[in-house]
Amino acid sequence: MASSESESLLDRAFAEATERADDHDETTERLLTAAYDQFRRTGIRKSTMEDVARRAGVSRVTVYRRFANKDALVEHVVRREFRRYFDQFLIDIERAENVADRVTIGFASALRAIRGNPLIGGLMDVEPDVVIPSMVGDGGQTMATVRKFVAGQLRREQSAGNVASGVDVDLVAELMVRLSASFLVTPSLLVDLDDEHQVRDVARRFLVPMLFPPG
Repeated sequence: MASSESESLLDRAFAEATERADDHDETTERLLTAAYDQFRRTGIRKSTMEDVARRAGVSRVTVYRRFANKDALVEHVVRREFRRYFDQFLIDIERAENVADRVTIGFASALRAIRGNPLIGGLMDVEPDVVIPSMVGDGGQTMATVRKFVAGQLRREQSAGNVASGVDVDLVAELMVRLSASFLVTPSLLVDLDDEHQVRDVARRFLVPMLFPPG
C-alpha cells in the first residue's frame, strides 16, 4: 500500500466519519463486504480478485470496473474499517459526562475497536508483517491521521473550557496515539487489554493528567 495513497484513504475515512458522509453505491458496498469476508477468512495474500467476485456473486469485470487492482481493493476495505473505528469512537464518547471520561472511554474504545476488528485485529495475529508495517512503517502517516482526529476532539474540549488553555493538544494527541499504537503492536505483560477496567484505569492515571498540567 503506497504511503501517499494510505494517507489519502485514511484522511477520507476520517472526513467521512466526522461529516457522516457515504458515497458508495450498492454494488461497491457489496464488493467491499465480499472482500472483507474473503480477507478475513483467507487472508489478504491468498485472496484474489476472482475470489472476491465469486463471493459477491458478480463477474470479475465488475470488480475491476470499480477497483483497478487488488491493492486498490485492499485499501478501500481498510479505509472502510477505519471509518467504522472513527464512527464507533464518536458514538462511545457521546455517552461520557466529562472530558476525563471521554478520554478514558475513547482510549479503551480505540484499543477495543482495532483489536476486536475481525479483519484488522485478525490479520495482526496471522499476517502481522502485512498490517503492522502499514501502521508504523509508513513514515508516520497513519498515526498522523489518527492524531489529527484525536487532536480535533481535544481542541473542541479546549474551546469549551474543558481542557486547560495552555495545553498543546496536538502533542497530547500524538502521545495518546503513540501509546495506543504501542499497546496494539507489542503485547503487554502488565496491562491486560481485554480488561476494560484496567485499560480505562491506565488512561485515567496517565492520559487525563496531560490535559491538566500542574501550575
